[in-house]
Amino acid sequence: MIDNNSPVTEDEIHAYVDGELPAERREAVEAWLAKHPDDATAIAAWRVQADAIRARYSSIVNEPVPARLALDRITRRRRSWIAVAAAAAVAAFVVGGTVGWMARGASAAAPSEMETFASEAMSAHRLYIGEVRHPIEVKADENHLLPWLSRRVGTALRAPDLAAFDLKLLGGRLLPGVNAPAALFMYESGNGERVTIYVSKTTEGRTSFRYKIADKFGALRWSEAGYGWVVSGPDDKPRLKNIATTLYEQLDPRPATAPTPPPAATPGRSTENQLISRRGS
Repeated sequence: MIDNNSPVTEDEIHAYVDGELPAERREAVEAWLAKHPDDATAIAAWRVQADAIRARYSSIVNEPVPARLALDRITRRRRSWIAVAAAAAVAAFVVGGTVGWMARGASAAAPSEMETFASEAMSAHRLYIGEVRHPIEVKADENHLLPWLSRRVGTALRAPDLAAFDLKLLGGRLLPGVNAPAALFMYESGNGERVTIYVSKTTEGRTSFRYKIADKFGALRWSEAGYGWVVSGPDDKPRLKNIATTLYEQLDPRPATAPTPPPAATPGRSTENQLISRRGS
């Protein structure tokens, strides 16, 4: 609104409207308004409005401030409300966090038996495949390997033939299991890849194949007739599934009539993926 070449500023015009312009500048502003009639009309309307406001509220300008509006009281009250809000927020956080942690703990503290079973098998796999001189307790060519492990585990064990996968039996060892002693068989391929088979008693019923991943390793587990099995090796789901299927076929020969397929497994954790039935695709 103010011409750039004019010495009159916009702040001075607002002060003029509010009646707060120093007397020595009033003449300069009025001279500027005389040269800008459109602006002068708008400013005159502002002054009329300002005068109406002063007339309407001038009677209460000098009234004492009500106690409820006293600045120190408002400040105290605001601090009080802030403290209450902060306390409520903290309480909600603590209660919510506690409930969430309890829920988390409840779910994390209750893995299924076969989940624990698979974790134990994978731990044994990682530990013993790294051994160079003593990966197994009893070598494959020792006659007492299978009778010894069968007696300790509680069922007749046979070491499956996995030559189709370029895997040769190195031997086995006895381990503590989740519910009872466990047998661990170790196989090795021509390129040094190692695969283990873990077996022990379980209280779970018949389950379908489930795949679990941990680091760079994979494990496929299932249970049937009171025993759980886990095949562990490099994270290669199709290969481990084929090995597990061959193992199942050799340990449990097919009857004349095909059995009812295993029940579908319930959804697993994020690191597990359900595979098809052991009986093939």
